[in-house]
Amino acid sequence: MATEQELVKRAKRGDPDAFGQLVTDNEKRIYNLALRMTGSPEDAAELAQEAFLNAWRGLHRFQGESSFATWLYRLASNACIDFLRREKRRRSLSMTVSLDDETCERQAELPDQRSTPEQHLERQELRRARARRPRTRRPAWPDRDGLQRLSEEHRQVLVMREVSGLSYAEIGQVLELEPGTVKSRIARARLALRKALESEGNLLEGIASVRGKGP
Repeated sequence: MATEQELVKRAKRGDPDAFGQLVTDNEKRIYNLALRMTGSPEDAAELAQEAFLNAWRGLHRFQGESSFATWLYRLASNACIDFLRREKRRRSLSMTVSLDDETCERQAELPDQRSTPEQHLERQELRRARARRPRTRRPAWPDRDGLQRLSEEHRQVLVMREVSGLSYAEIGQVLELEPGTVKSRIARARLALRKALESEGNLLEGIASVRGKGP
């Protein structure tokens, strides 16, 4: 069976079968990375495909300073970060437009109706009913909803460490960071995840999740 280095050499010479084997060897972990980063199977599939396409197009630039798998992981991670930032800008713009439209609609409403005492009491009853409703416990880790509340950078390092099982050294290679920076970023990400879970009432799961796998 050909080694990764041999497959890369053959792929650089234009061998599609060799590159196909590299795809097969890495597609599961790349898809899982994209899935945890985006929370969407459809987006994850597209981003994984984008990462492999970028790898094929940029294969001549790969000099072997790291393993091909690490280089591919970096391409996929960057594709996910770019996607999440585009989505955040799109949602922000959409919300701004929606709020502007809503403001215009409200200004056009005549007369300005105030809440009646009956409506006020009804809202109070709804709030009490929600407060009495039991919370549904969900597994905290891997917690997709919790991850989606984190920044792109925090989500990125937690997925690499807790889901993909990369070492600090490997994460440093992917992100081109010093080991100390990787450790501090993971610590901040775990704390951010804990706060996200605690804000949803999942205190015990939040504590367990930030303990992670240790240093």
